[in-house]
Amino acid sequence: MSACVPTRTDSSSSGPPESGPPKAGHRRRFHLAGADVSASISVFLIALPLSLGIALATGAPLQAGLVAAAVGGLVAGRFGGSPLQVSGPAAGLTVVTADLIQQYGWRTTCAITVLAGLAQLGLAYLRVARSALAVSPAIVHGMLAGIGITIAVAQLHIVLGGSPHSSVIDNVRELPSQLADIHPAALSMSALTLLVLLAWPRIPGTPGRMLRKIPAALAAVAAATAVAAFAGLNLPRVDLPSWSNHALVGMPDGPVLGLIAAVLTITLVGSVESLLSAVATDKLASARRDAMPVPRAQLDRELRGQGLANITSGALGGLPITGVAVRSTANVRAGAVSRNSTMLHGLWIIIAALLLVPVLDLIPLASLAALVMAIGIQMVSINHIRTVTRHREVLVYAVTTVGVVFFGVLEGVAVGVAVAVGVALHRLARTRITYEEREGVHHVRVRGQLTFLAVPRLSRALHQVPHGSEAVVEIDGSFMDHAAFETLQDWQDAHAARGGKAELTGRSGPLAAPAHGKGRRGTEEDHACCGPWTPWRNHSCTPERTEAHGTRQLASGISAFQRNTAPLVRSELARLAREGQQPSQLFLTCADSRLVTSMITSSGPGDLFVVRNVGNLVPVPGTESGDDSVAAAIEYAVDVLQVQSITVCGHSGCGAMQALLDPAAGASDSALGRWLRHGAPSLRADGSGPRIAHRPHADEVERLSLANVVQQLNHLMAHSCVARRVADGSLSLHGMYFHVGEAQAYVLDTPLGEFRAVRPNGAPADEKPAAPVTSVRGARV
Repeated sequence: MSACVPTRTDSSSSGPPESGPPKAGHRRRFHLAGADVSASISVFLIALPLSLGIALATGAPLQAGLVAAAVGGLVAGRFGGSPLQVSGPAAGLTVVTADLIQQYGWRTTCAITVLAGLAQLGLAYLRVARSALAVSPAIVHGMLAGIGITIAVAQLHIVLGGSPHSSVIDNVRELPSQLADIHPAALSMSALTLLVLLAWPRIPGTPGRMLRKIPAALAAVAAATAVAAFAGLNLPRVDLPSWSNHALVGMPDGPVLGLIAAVLTITLVGSVESLLSAVATDKLASARRDAMPVPRAQLDRELRGQGLANITSGALGGLPITGVAVRSTANVRAGAVSRNSTMLHGLWIIIAALLLVPVLDLIPLASLAALVMAIGIQMVSINHIRTVTRHREVLVYAVTTVGVVFFGVLEGVAVGVAVAVGVALHRLARTRITYEEREGVHHVRVRGQLTFLAVPRLSRALHQVPHGSEAVVEIDGSFMDHAAFETLQDWQDAHAARGGKAELTGRSGPLAAPAHGKGRRGTEEDHACCGPWTPWRNHSCTPERTEAHGTRQLASGISAFQRNTAPLVRSELARLAREGQQPSQLFLTCADSRLVTSMITSSGPGDLFVVRNVGNLVPVPGTESGDDSVAAAIEYAVDVLQVQSITVCGHSGCGAMQALLDPAAGASDSALGRWLRHGAPSLRADGSGPRIAHRPHADEVERLSLANVVQQLNHLMAHSCVARRVADGSLSLHGMYFHVGEAQAYVLDTPLGEFRAVRPNGAPADEKPAAPVTSVRGARV
């Protein structure tokens, strides 16, 4: 590990070295990253056999799978809101599409796909994409599991050399007769495909690392194709007809209500699957530490892109399109950095469909069926089952799965939603209220959600408390509605009026009674001593703040953590204990108690390496009254933890900045006075300094706080380990300012020399779109 040594800097400069904005009149040239090209090839090699296999499973023309894959790459990739998500024909719509083809025929199914795309455009226009994420994960996982079982049972007939039937029940009923009439050639090619799929990721050593660059799906299908060709096996193969005979969309033909139900099914299933896949792709992309940052998904735009892709695919005779998790995961892990990868993969599909038809015609159908069957089995995820079990949603998962298998996707999801609502209402209404007396203190304990449904039982328990006695009401739940809160306050007021003493406690500490004589709302003085933040925001506090009270409050908070939070985070903390910390950034901020770093950045254990001190100062190495603790933290974060960014965060109303503005502060020889001398260069900086965009400084403290953030970024560059990594591009420096009263974060745009507000969607407020924006990478502000 190389040590940080002082380097010469001009301590009066106004910011870290940054590249300036593009010159006026300079046109940005199209740039195609090599990582996108290599990733697109990897995705193409996965998508090609999967697209043919899904088309085979639906009973559609095989070319329809290639059309959907190409359109998904080019149209959804260009107009969608998730840059790294790959779209195309998906196993999640296989069962629905197969039913539609059997019921209405291929041309009408294409028309339904077009209408579903128009419906998706309408939903995108209404900006309801986020609402799709409100669907319980247990329902989504159950739907996918049901679809997976249906796919696997149907494809098993093709694997054995037969033909699938129209329903799961028929496929299961006819399975014994199919087992009695096995076709050895088809079964051998299917077995070979499955064997290669399982063994390919497990090939050891250097040869394995080289071979694993080829996708397992492609290797499995290629192996079966090669063996079947050289052995001269007589079995059904892919038969791609001439593109001149390709069937395009036709006018919808069928009962109106049936067509509407079909359109809604394709729209809802495809939209939910695409949006969930986009969110998952975001998480995978943000977890990469060795690639440039990728913009987060815009879900309404993604829904619009999926709609355009389905309109195009249906019009050209292709399968319905959704965002696909498997191909998206491969795209992210292959190192893609932009939407160019997704679009290129669509281009490769077109080239293959036009030039590789003789090769594709050699693929045995049994091999494609085995590939799709394996995908169906994988859709019944053990991890999903463990997750729903941990959250006590097994019933919702099981009912949805069984409903999809026996009744269909839309019917199964509807049943799952009904059961999920019933379970939620049951939990909401299931509240345990107990009363007991211990050592002269009457305890009323509430377990579960406290709503109006539980008010009668709560009142009965409270009325058991004798007048004039000491009572404690313990509320251990995450929600309390207004009716329950009013009941508690009315009882507490009445109990106190009769000479009694009552204490209300919640998960995060005591909930004090309203101050008498000031009404229910109280005054600002009532809230001047508020305890820990709780879900019940309309509470008041008593004015006493004794040491004993503080100790009880701390102990109560720790107890609440052990009772409520520790069980939820124990597994994650155990993983971090085993693997060690791997934060992506160093976050240097003030020690002010109002700055809750994890809340501002929405971060959790292991995300940030945090350094806090008075004034968020970074002493320049070698200066008088230097402090090695900050330098040691910087050196450890940069050289040992290999963080990718450092953020210096100031805040409004900073006491250190107020002290710096006092001439007597710098003359003080106290420990605080000596420490504050490290902030003197900020005082000497240019008086105009940076500002918050579109408004003047609120006061001198804000002016100095903003200038101090920029000055400390300069001081960071005085550390050679920081300067070295900034120079090679592996470390970036960022400035941030948090206005406590506004609960608003601002990030530094260095070229413009101003701080700009961060919107709720994560993007800095930008009224000058041509200027580059400096963001806080990974902090999720």
